[in-house]
Amino acid sequence: MAKLKNIIKQLSDKDYQAVYDSLIAGNAEKSAYLLKAMRERQLSESKVMVELEVNANAYYTMRSRLAQKIEEYLIQQMESPRTDLLRKVANINEVFFTNKKTIAIATLRKLEKELIEADLVHELPTIYKLLKKLHLHSPEYFQFSQLYNRHVAYMLAVDKAEDVLADYFKKYGNYYLTADPTEKMSLDLLVREIQSIANLYESHRLYVYKSCMMVFHRLFVEGEESINPDEESIEDIFGRVQDIFDRYNLDPVYYHLNLLFEFLKLEYYNHYKVFKQAERYYEEVNDAASNLLVNYPYYTFSIRFLISKLERALRMGTESELHAENKEMFADFEPDPNNVPQHVIYTVYNALCSYYAGRYEESAKLLNNLINEVSLKRYPLAQTEIKALLCLQYCMLKDIDLFNQLSNSVQRNIRILGKDACENVLVFLKILKIAVSEAKREKDKKISALIPKLKGMKVRYFSPTSYIRMDEKFVGRLIALEIQGGGAWADDDEV
Repeated sequence: MAKLKNIIKQLSDKDYQAVYDSLIAGNAEKSAYLLKAMRERQLSESKVMVELEVNANAYYTMRSRLAQKIEEYLIQQMESPRTDLLRKVANINEVFFTNKKTIAIATLRKLEKELIEADLVHELPTIYKLLKKLHLHSPEYFQFSQLYNRHVAYMLAVDKAEDVLADYFKKYGNYYLTADPTEKMSLDLLVREIQSIANLYESHRLYVYKSCMMVFHRLFVEGEESINPDEESIEDIFGRVQDIFDRYNLDPVYYHLNLLFEFLKLEYYNHYKVFKQAERYYEEVNDAASNLLVNYPYYTFSIRFLISKLERALRMGTESELHAENKEMFADFEPDPNNVPQHVIYTVYNALCSYYAGRYEESAKLLNNLINEVSLKRYPLAQTEIKALLCLQYCMLKDIDLFNQLSNSVQRNIRILGKDACENVLVFLKILKIAVSEAKREKDKKISALIPKLKGMKVRYFSPTSYIRMDEKFVGRLIALEIQGGGAWADDDEV
């Protein structure tokens, strides 16, 4: 479930005011203040507790009650008028079997209009099926047959669009770990397929589903926003989708997809390095990160948020704080080993958080378990990267035997893949080789000379080693290592 602050910020002005007024009317002034603070002010929880003059226990009790109050209000809104309409549809056969023909037709036509206005199109085939029967001997029979067929076809189109969307993000995970041109071709074909489906109908729902894919594809697969003047800009897509959400504000799917588009806006501004704008969306998405990771992988590549979170921390110098956040963020998240791309990114993220917290043994354990428990044969580049990251942990743990053993395995992988395929890993290993070598002269200069070369390489696939901060402190830690044990490295020519 989304965090309370995220829910409050998603409330329409009308709903927010209604909840606020009900709290004031119920003499719950402190809860009303908390509601207002979460929606309008950027205050930490400790600051709010000070202003409310409550301790931590009282504050969390207040938060829980406020969340319950909002949920009760939202359920009431869903019940009226949508639930009432659905109840009428469920009982429509009573109208058909117990009323005169003229009354039944009038009731069905009124219900048809209400369903269209409420955008409950999945219920319309039931109405048209009965209207067909009632007009069996009338010229209008053909009209209602056509309407019935059209809405059944539309329902199938919506279902197909959802299937295509889920398939796209499944395939994107494979592409992200491999950068395979064949996988990219599959993604391009799925983009064209969902465009074809959306073009069949003037449907806002199909437009929203198409937009989920199109925005992501243009950011992470095509790489740049299209300059084709016939295509909408990404910002125009965001504006149109928001208009749809505002118009159909009681739609339960749109209510939840609002978080998805907050995530896409965050990624859009990150992509174009407009970080000030990105910060507007980061807090909203971060508050609901657990919900995003658990419930949205069928509509977007939600695990991508962990990469963005790590990139932001590295940019702001707060990477050492990430480890402390993980317990709460992943409280409801259970990684699926069958979903290899998601499991790899989740595990590597945790391993990097442990690394930046100085927990090298914990990081090594996570990476070892990943290599041993998940088959990465389909993702040789990712496997090579993960092993290289594990080599770094063994360096930090000063275990030369494990280090040499694993580095030799990485070297064999590089020979098979070719130096050009993963040159960045080769340079990364050279840096570690210099760090553990017996020669002590000018280690820092040799390592510092390789770092710019490594940073200058553009890697299209998921590259964990690129998220290692290679600054003066990193160089200092490497040259200060006193490796225990023995063993020799392979010569450079053997790689």
